[in-house]
Amino acid sequence: MIVWRISILIFLILMVFIPSGLGCTTFVVTDEVSEDGSTFVGHSNDGFGPGLLGHKIREDMVAFRHIIAKDYPKGAMRPIVYDPNSGGEFLGEASASDTDTIIIGEIPQVKHTYAYITGSYGIINEHQLMTGECTDYAKIHPGAEKGKRIFYSSELSNIALERCKTAKDAIVLIGELIDTYGYYGTGETLIFADPTDAWVIEMCGGTPDDTGGYWAAQQINPGEIFVAANEFRIRELSEDNPQQIFGKKLKEDAQKMGWWKPEDGPPDWAQVFGIGEYSHPYYSLGRVWRIFDRLAPSLNLSPYVEGPFTKAYPFSIKPDNPVNITNALSIFRDHYEGTEYDLTAPPAGGPFGDPYRVWGPFDLHDAPTKGELKPGAWPRPISTDPCGYSYICQGRSTLPDPIGGICWLGLSSPAETCYLPFYAGVYHLPVPYLHGSHWEFDLNTAFWPYELLQNYARLMYNNISPEIKAEQERIEGAAIANQSVIEAKALALYRSNERSGREFLTAYTNETAMNALHDWKALMGRMIVTYRNGNFNDVQSKTIINIGYPDWWYEYARYQYGPRVYDMQGLQEISGVIYVGETVNTTGDPVSYIQTYQT
Repeated sequence: MIVWRISILIFLILMVFIPSGLGCTTFVVTDEVSEDGSTFVGHSNDGFGPGLLGHKIREDMVAFRHIIAKDYPKGAMRPIVYDPNSGGEFLGEASASDTDTIIIGEIPQVKHTYAYITGSYGIINEHQLMTGECTDYAKIHPGAEKGKRIFYSSELSNIALERCKTAKDAIVLIGELIDTYGYYGTGETLIFADPTDAWVIEMCGGTPDDTGGYWAAQQINPGEIFVAANEFRIRELSEDNPQQIFGKKLKEDAQKMGWWKPEDGPPDWAQVFGIGEYSHPYYSLGRVWRIFDRLAPSLNLSPYVEGPFTKAYPFSIKPDNPVNITNALSIFRDHYEGTEYDLTAPPAGGPFGDPYRVWGPFDLHDAPTKGELKPGAWPRPISTDPCGYSYICQGRSTLPDPIGGICWLGLSSPAETCYLPFYAGVYHLPVPYLHGSHWEFDLNTAFWPYELLQNYARLMYNNISPEIKAEQERIEGAAIANQSVIEAKALALYRSNERSGREFLTAYTNETAMNALHDWKALMGRMIVTYRNGNFNDVQSKTIINIGYPDWWYEYARYQYGPRVYDMQGLQEISGVIYVGETVNTTGDPVSYIQTYQT
């Protein structure tokens, strides 16, 4: 008893090393409620926030890999790589400089693995198995240790894509791996979906014997959508629920930890093993509410709740209308526009409606202590500027797997990116997507053209954003409109020769991505020229038009007290002076005129 209590203390101390950039949003739309029978899985990899205590953020968060299918001999072992961005420190002999390449353990390899696309986490495999992720606060975030805790969600998602064809098989496999080999790092939510089924599995570490881990999985109701945003979403657990599976020792260990008693009723997974939202109220729940409210406004869900473990928001909901790919992509581009949390609204949005904020000390992802009331924080939107990439995976049972599965992938913030189709059956990815680091500026990578324009757009957002949206609609619209034609060609080739069909999809995917990258660089150049120095520089007519600020901003910034009269002191002593954006002609003393006008 004393041993495991000491271990818990060690794990709790390690919680201070949780990286603050892991603020992802993930969702799934089941096939019954999509417009064309597709299943959609969304994930935003929001991993560039300021870290706590200098915690290292790995550099491959804007680079992607296509892992080929492969056969292995009997007795082969699969190495497990430590994830330095897991929030769990490596408890071993390796120095901090080489933690990116630590092999923390190994497991028996299977005879054959499937091809898949992966980034910071797995994305989609050749059999249309799709996954999304978000990080959660759990009561304990243990460190990684050989022989005790070798798995984090990133490797688990990759292994599931390597070995599984269905969502159910993926969550069963992950549960077995956690039970057998242990889990380290932050709490995590992983969605797995195939074209006809979807499950969510949530996990954390911190068992009394320092090995293993905890996990709970739940099927998403057919005909509904599910959303997670950095807080556990599974609630009461029951062995009698055919839509749930969870660790066999979960209840027993929860009692040993003093977190749950049988007389409390069924264990509430989120409340027993989690600690609620990141950072501040509504950090997580605001995004859950927003997606639910966008897709099912008829539910009249309130944006306000009584606490982090509210049951005001169901596990999953039925949308009011069928969802298509355009709807799904638009979900990630939201800044709470038109709501109580609208980030474009004045005065914080500035004169040009910038929806992004410079993070302050109370916007970070540190765990709030019980009863702690912070001075304040900005609302956490779905589209956020620390985002490295986001995607919507699309799975369809009506097509062969290499053609039916697509990852609509975009770099940088969702609202300012362009989503492009990457088919599950491709043989390789375009070169700019294989490389990239947010630490090193390089316009030859896929990330930086999108990131640079996103940052530039913030200077005059309500002027530049519409031009970005127009280009998004042009490029994405063409890809969506052309989808049926491309897939018909691919299907004809695939039926006669699978390799020919997949080579066609590879060429189309790469060409589309490269053309869009070229067009985005051109757009970036046009925006820099057109809006340089805060003016509208008309390239066609070679004229410069002053844009200026809105009247409310002039008033808010006390522009009317600027150098417009010589007697500035007298002007400032007049009460009730407001900016009205008008020019008047006066004779005599302007200050006296204003005094008379005001009274």
